Amino acid sequence: MDLVESVRLMASNEASVVFHWHSFLQHARDEVLPRHGGRLVKSLGDGILVEFDEVAPAAKATLRLHRFFDEYNRRRDDDSKLWLRAGLNATHLYVDDHDVFGHGVNLAARVAGLAGPGETVITANVHDALVDGVDGDMADMGECYLKHWPEPVRTWTLSPPSGTGLFLKPAALARPDDFRATIAVLPFVSRGNVAEHFVIGELLADGVIVQLSRSQHLRVISRLSTSVLRGREDANQTASQQLDAHFVLSGSYVAMGDRVLVTAELCNSRSNEVIWADRLTGDVMDVVQQESELINALASTCADQLLHSEVQRTLTQALPRLDSSALMLGAINLMHRSTRRDLERSQQLLEALVDRHKRSVAPWAWLAKWHIMQVVQGIAPNPQESFQRAIDISDRALDMAPDSALALSVKGHAMCHLGKDVEESNRLLNEATHSNPNDPMARLYSSVWSQLWGRPADSLQAAQDALALSPLDPQRYYFEMMLANSHLAMGNYAAAIELCKSSLSKNRYHAPTVRVLVFSQYEAGLRDDARRTLELLCQLQPDLTVNRYLASGNQSQTRQHGARVLKALGLPEY
Repeated sequence: MDLVESVRLMASNEASVVFHWHSFLQHARDEVLPRHGGRLVKSLGDGILVEFDEVAPAAKATLRLHRFFDEYNRRRDDDSKLWLRAGLNATHLYVDDHDVFGHGVNLAARVAGLAGPGETVITANVHDALVDGVDGDMADMGECYLKHWPEPVRTWTLSPPSGTGLFLKPAALARPDDFRATIAVLPFVSRGNVAEHFVIGELLADGVIVQLSRSQHLRVISRLSTSVLRGREDANQTASQQLDAHFVLSGSYVAMGDRVLVTAELCNSRSNEVIWADRLTGDVMDVVQQESELINALASTCADQLLHSEVQRTLTQALPRLDSSALMLGAINLMHRSTRRDLERSQQLLEALVDRHKRSVAPWAWLAKWHIMQVVQGIAPNPQESFQRAIDISDRALDMAPDSALALSVKGHAMCHLGKDVEESNRLLNEATHSNPNDPMARLYSSVWSQLWGRPADSLQAAQDALALSPLDPQRYYFEMMLANSHLAMGNYAAAIELCKSSLSKNRYHAPTVRVLVFSQYEAGLRDDARRTLELLCQLQPDLTVNRYLASGNQSQTRQHGARVLKALGLPEY
């Protein structure tokens, strides 16, 4: 973090600048850094280098340090105001008593140079460890080329959380007739230092969520939303406020040889009261089994205690990642990052995972979805073949697990886009939702089906349900794009435009979002805006033509109408 235009400021009023910079250093060293676990490595005269153990406290400390000169700046003209700029990177370091060293330190300094006055710029490693809207608002800057850096770096700006994002609160998204208790299951935290054991916490949470999701009495938050809260001191509060979760299941574990000891805690997040806590033991290898005794015991006891607690409340109150897991998570995140390089890397990770676990359903289902994403991003050489490939891979997954919600929904989604067997695709999506009522992807794909072949009102409801089930999903931009499409179909053009802008602030390279924005602006009468957005779309897809757009999927009325809009805006037909 450094002082913007320090040379000019020193030249005009050296004594004042030095005094206020010294005050800032004292504020940082004595108040901000101790509170957030930061260590001042060095002060450089007009800049500081700070080290943190965790990403979220580093972000909070940075945003707080930015505010130090607020009062001073209110009394000064623009030329004499003091502004800071900051760069954050998460990396492994070489550390001694006086300094830190490494490639990643240089990258933090480089991205700081991208920041404007009062801005913080973060790298992808920092972005992936923060919760958008909770730790701060993050806006995608795209890939930036840095001096003396061998490849472009994906960056975001980080600003204080505004809390004003459209459809931010899940309570507003949940259906009014859904009276089920909501539970968030956090990844369990390791109390040991063996790297091979770190993934056990993810597997425990995954398994418990699967089990709890089968209960019609519970609404279970997606693990993609809860994983970002792992180990946070404010996890219960955040789960309550941002996830609208009534209950939070969390805990820790330690592995000793081939045994694992798990300490679990179920908390009522509304009263912050622990309603159940226990210690359970089991075999380490049992955790990776499809029918794990330890996970079944955790899930069933948790459900029983939760329901018991709710019943008692109504009576007493007034009426009112093993390494394979890392492969999976990395592949899913990269699949949704929208650049060709990331998509290719995602395929490599999934194929490695499939090769390692040939009889596991999830890797095959995600690989099927990868082929759909290739078409959606506009980079599939032959869209029809890619959709058929997704169907074939989904069938292989369904041969192993006929009730897999993910495989059913992916196959139904691919058939929906092909448009060859519309009713069968709808049946598959309904079956996926029945198999797992808390699967946000099945509801999201049902939204697409209703938008193309059914009723727009059903599409809107399904998209809202999907976002309500996974409100802090790392791929939230994808959910927002789908919801924008539903509003477009309903004629709610202003809402569609706002959702598209929100989605693009999270991923500016997502071509489907840009397409929805083009159509929404055109229908809203904002023709000049639509033409400018179309220029951006053509930058993302240089070979785009009206004919290519039509060839990339079904021949529904929605797609035909989109083609007419693109042609009216001047996109070449061939």
